[in-house]
Amino acid sequence: MLKVRVIPTLLWKNFGLVKGVGFDSWRRVGPVLPAIKVYNTRDVDELILVDITATREAAEPDAESVHDFADECFVPFTVGGGIAGIEQIQRLLRAGADKISLNSAAYANPRLVDDAARRYGAQCIVASIDARRHADGNYECFSHAGTQATGRRPDDWARELADRGAGEILITSIDRDGTMTGYDLALVECVTRAVNLPVIASGGAGNYEHMRQAIQDAGASAVAAASIFHFTEQTPAEAKKALAAAGIPVRPGYAAGPA
Repeated sequence: MLKVRVIPTLLWKNFGLVKGVGFDSWRRVGPVLPAIKVYNTRDVDELILVDITATREAAEPDAESVHDFADECFVPFTVGGGIAGIEQIQRLLRAGADKISLNSAAYANPRLVDDAARRYGAQCIVASIDARRHADGNYECFSHAGTQATGRRPDDWARELADRGAGEILITSIDRDGTMTGYDLALVECVTRAVNLPVIASGGAGNYEHMRQAIQDAGASAVAAASIFHFTEQTPAEAKKALAAAGIPVRPGYAAGPA
């Protein structure tokens, strides 16, 4: 088994970080840079930063701010939100992002995934899928920060994204987001069974046992979380200790400082 990753998620809205429930991110949790500096010291494996308003407002990704954030981030740094074309991907990578997360734009223009993977390598492209569970038990993908139904099934969409060259899949349960009641294991498993790629589970982590379940029971290669780290005393370093104690191989922490 490959070493799993623990990845804090930072939701960026109007110059600050926010968090809420079910993609209704209204609660402010502080500025971006101090959070990045703290996570540099917390044994995180990567960071994911998503501008949650850029796509809905048809705004350009803020490459200048990403440059400032990347200068202070000493772990692999994934950036998403508002990306609609190759030129924007190029600007963000030049600004210091290590990976790019594509979500809404991939539905509108699936060839963007092909083009980005061909030009920059699959390792740079994280295909992000946000899904809801309907009353009949079926899942549906949603775009534009969970506001627009796409008619796509997460497993089918994940297969297509993998075929187009994505390097990994980030699967988020909109229903579980911010609830801290646990990942939607059935959703995670349907995606891990569909693709032969690393899958990052997101949405619902409330304790270390939830993380273990996503990995050992649902097949995730990494766990992303926000509320657990913002609003409780639980930390990424302790999460990795708990996972290691459960027999899950984890990565050693990064030193706090540039290589």
